[in-house]
Amino acid sequence: MDWDNARIFLAIGRAGTLRGAAALLRIDQATCGRRLAALETSLGARLFLRTPSGYVATPAGELALAAAEAMERAADQLQREMQGVDNRLSGLVRVATTDSMASHFVMAAMQRLHAAHPDIRIVLQVAPQLASLTRREADLAVRAVRPLAPDLISRHLVRRHLGLYASPAYLAERGEPVRGTALAGHDIVIYHQSITARHADKIAGEPVAKARVAMEVNSAMMLQEAARAGIGIAELGVHLGEIDPQLVRIWPDRAEPYDVWLVMHEDLSRSARVRAAADAIIASVGNAKPAAGNDKMPR
Repeated sequence: MDWDNARIFLAIGRAGTLRGAAALLRIDQATCGRRLAALETSLGARLFLRTPSGYVATPAGELALAAAEAMERAADQLQREMQGVDNRLSGLVRVATTDSMASHFVMAAMQRLHAAHPDIRIVLQVAPQLASLTRREADLAVRAVRPLAPDLISRHLVRRHLGLYASPAYLAERGEPVRGTALAGHDIVIYHQSITARHADKIAGEPVAKARVAMEVNSAMMLQEAARAGIGIAELGVHLGEIDPQLVRIWPDRAEPYDVWLVMHEDLSRSARVRAAADAIIASVGNAKPAAGNDKMPR
């Protein structure tokens, strides 16, 4: 199997269409079609059924997908290992995080990194979904989920808290919710279930069974904007809500904790530019201390 053809084949299998695969790989759709045809010819088998809903793998295609995924893992491992022994403070570093973490401290870390090492090119990826470090979607990630994969190493950065916030106008019109009533009589703004499924049950530890969902969003910044606009009550990081003059905290004595982690693939822990980026992020969280037994990232 030619790897160039195999990676296009993998993208078609994941996207389900030539157009989707072309978008994933940033190539044109015609190239995807030609490469798939070349791969089918070289293997002497039909790999996909073309259906109205997209490309569906044949039994031969399912076998080929497994082989192509093994090739992808080997290629990714080779790239990580080569980057891991790179001592140059130059080149590309991909950092993945959320919009709220980016605006709160990651951007300051990237400014620190650029000032110290201007030849390092930063690619900052901001999205609510977790980027795959194993598949090289990012080199570093700052996230609120501790990794479980054995090939990922992590450092605990800081413990934050979540609280409930609403605009002064909303509270003047609707009043403050009563504890223990599952936010009865109130509107709430929550994450899409694909982002944070627990919001369908609770926000900041308070059940929401009797609340009306006024809006669903896929970003922390939009959660904050919706609360400012008076659309409903939202769960926000206390470190962000407390400095926002357009928001009022509900039940200040209630706070739900969460932890922020810096994560990288073990193979990249020896890369000079990745380590420099990690050090900048650690330095940008002034009060970050490793959690006992959880700090696996070498210094």
